[in-house]
Amino acid sequence: MGLFDAFKKKEVVLEPVNAADEDIVALADGQMIDVTTVSDPMFAEKMMGDSIAFSYEGDKVTICSPANGTLSAIFPTGHAFGVTMKNGVELLVHIGIDTVNSKGDGFKVLGKKQDQAVKAGDPIVEVDLKKLKKQYDMPVMLIITNANDQKITFKGPQKVSRGDKVIE
Repeated sequence: MGLFDAFKKKEVVLEPVNAADEDIVALADGQMIDVTTVSDPMFAEKMMGDSIAFSYEGDKVTICSPANGTLSAIFPTGHAFGVTMKNGVELLVHIGIDTVNSKGDGFKVLGKKQDQAVKAGDPIVEVDLKKLKKQYDMPVMLIITNANDQKITFKGPQKVSRGDKVIE
């Protein structure tokens, strides 16, 4: 071990999540909240689809895939990504309100590429909450943009851990 090895930033390693292909799970440890309470009417009025929101504390949070499937979209800015589940259900994760305006500052995409297979709980984006909360409201919305004829019902607001099922 070299003199400065103790000071090197350690990569966060998250344990795998055991989720069935039809499960939708919490993105990180935090609080699941009613999406109708968020400050942006587009999300609060569920204009893009049925949804829930999450609130996170601390300086940084790693936002993970909500399901097994394919990373169908990832914005270069890191503020949003989409996952298409194996059953055709399409999910969108949008991090914060108006955070597209940060132009990626405060977001770090963690190496996953569009069209790559992902598992529920796989790290997708690291978010610098401390930096972003100075300028932006930071709920994280999980939106079902296409239910693909599936009946999906979100659970009510509650404390969640990464990988907890968020649907009935």
